[in-house]
Amino acid sequence: MTLQETLSPDGAYLGRIWRPGIGPALITLREAEVFDITSAHAPTTRDLLEKDNPAGFVRDASGERVCTWAELEHASTHASGPDDLRLLAPCDLQAIKACGVTFARSMLERVIEERAAGDPARAEAIRAKVTTLIGDSLRDLVPGSEEAARVKAVLQAEGLWSQYLEVGIGPDAEVFTKAQPLSAVGHGAAIGLHPISKWNNPEPEIVLAVASSGDVKGAALGNDVNLRDVEGRSALLLGKAKDNNAAAAIGPFIRLFDSDFTLNDVRAAQLSLRVEGEDGFVLSGHSSMREISRDPADLVAQTCGAHHQYPDGFMLYLGTMFAPIKDRDAEGAGFTHHENDLVTISSPGFGALVNRVTLSTKAPPWTFGAAALMRNLAGRGLL
Repeated sequence: MTLQETLSPDGAYLGRIWRPGIGPALITLREAEVFDITSAHAPTTRDLLEKDNPAGFVRDASGERVCTWAELEHASTHASGPDDLRLLAPCDLQAIKACGVTFARSMLERVIEERAAGDPARAEAIRAKVTTLIGDSLRDLVPGSEEAARVKAVLQAEGLWSQYLEVGIGPDAEVFTKAQPLSAVGHGAAIGLHPISKWNNPEPEIVLAVASSGDVKGAALGNDVNLRDVEGRSALLLGKAKDNNAAAAIGPFIRLFDSDFTLNDVRAAQLSLRVEGEDGFVLSGHSSMREISRDPADLVAQTCGAHHQYPDGFMLYLGTMFAPIKDRDAEGAGFTHHENDLVTISSPGFGALVNRVTLSTKAPPWTFGAAALMRNLAGRGLL
């Protein structure tokens, strides 16, 4: 499927690229061509999203033609040096937050991970037991409701209550820091697995772009790369399981909200995942945001407000219903990544986010942080 087939011809798209000899630049697509719209009025994605009408600003910006999309995509997948032309994650100074256990199916898998203590060989038997007792009965529960409290009591009596079920159907959502500002990678980049992990998976998600006011200004695709064995050993290892070099991918663009694209479209989004291995293994799956247990607006409200401010805004992964269990290396072993797997996450209107799997220790190290960005923009007269 081509980019043009996954994007809306009327959509307002915001991205970032690295321009050789220049540095990071804001871009938009006009038909199949890439335009640099960086200016003193919007030197960063953060500044652009703080505007009242980001979509209108992007559409009206004059811009400088850089290349075609095909040229940029080719350059991004073949970039080998820090000054090569390539797509970056479309966010910059925003905090990168994530919500977990927001879908019933992934919630059950988290319970299984906890019971298996990170051992995929034990997971199949535990999965059968938990599914027999719980099934999909949690799917329609409203988190924090009286009915959810009654289900909690039943599960506790069965000895099956879990910290994952607590955040899945309890009153408080799980919100954690996925990555640091400017550390996410974009379309075409390598995504990283910590080398200690032997059981891991992609997590295809919608990522909201939220301004400092708490207003949602757009949405992108994301891959919340997950180490199932590390998190399964202990929830206290969540940071080690989630926040590693190149372990957060976002892109290819933020589709900005306008009269034709709103949070309701996010609520109705359909996501597709495809993993293609050099060993011939192929994993495909689909999920619907209609099955999310917590509304995206509620997740935003639980992330920011009087209790927590984000002056540079934030990106918020909404969680996934994907928990791939298809056997790969041995019967009963489930799915885990191999190096050089090609992961494609796509959704109509959002485009496709494509990344190749490597180890976090082999991915290009993250060296361009906030101080480097400020010095770069100041040197270009944009601050």
